[in-house]
Amino acid sequence: MSSTITTISTADGAEAVDRAPNPSRGAHRRWWLRPRFAISGSIVLLMILMAAFPQIFTGFGPGPTENCDILLTNQPPSAAHIFGIDIQGCDYYTNIIYGARASILVGIVVSVIAFTIAALVGAIAGYFGGWVDAVISRFCDMAFGLPFILAAIVVLQLFGQRNVWTVIFALALFSWPGGVRFMRSSVLEVRNREYVQAARLLGASNRRIISKHIVPNAITPLLVLQTLGVGGMIAAEAGLTFIGIGLTPPAVSWGLQLAAARDYIDAAPHLLIFPAIFLTLTVLGFVLFGEALRDEFDPKGK
Repeated sequence: MSSTITTISTADGAEAVDRAPNPSRGAHRRWWLRPRFAISGSIVLLMILMAAFPQIFTGFGPGPTENCDILLTNQPPSAAHIFGIDIQGCDYYTNIIYGARASILVGIVVSVIAFTIAALVGAIAGYFGGWVDAVISRFCDMAFGLPFILAAIVVLQLFGQRNVWTVIFALALFSWPGGVRFMRSSVLEVRNREYVQAARLLGASNRRIISKHIVPNAITPLLVLQTLGVGGMIAAEAGLTFIGIGLTPPAVSWGLQLAAARDYIDAAPHLLIFPAIFLTLTVLGFVLFGEALRDEFDPKGK
């Protein structure tokens, strides 16, 4: 189907052409009408609020406080403590709420970093092609040759005390190659379209063509991919922490809570059940939210 293109002649060719019609425009009007988007979006919003403002959900702070009683260690859920009490005699509900911050922060920040790198590097590779594309592709191939989790483990072993930012660094260091390939493919589809050709003929610079015409029309699939990837990064942090390679105390995260619960599965199963439920619900929420975005904005990815 051909689209109507309106060219605008300017002195420097800055605005060469009206941007091509985007099939995703107007799709946002139907978002809240789809149950999957509404449910997953509510879960994502709730978890982000929990991570950003834990004091809204609980009146205490995490870890040992004056409200903890070591004599009540590992008590099961009750009316006074709906999630029970942990191995330090503290309210487990409070620690679960505060555990959301580290887990979700890692997932979102790593995905944002990977998105930014992939958008920039993938756009350059796809637009210029030739030796530029070849060099970038070889770097991606080398990065793909390293198993993601194994590479992150090797990097994290270099740090004695591992906090949120060291885990973010290790995961972000190896999370971008897939996005680069994805963005490159999208740019290859866009770079020879009529409105890009018209912008070139009118003298627009490569930088302006990439920023005004290429990236806005090629970035949607990458955005969807990275939204799907948030859940994967949250799970990766929890997995690394569970095996003793990720976060270390005094950090508070669902991964640390799961790791601490291993020795108490029989005596206090609630220590394992509640962080596992919140972790699973969060990962599922982000994955379903990404799939809902894909259905709206990237029909080819279905």
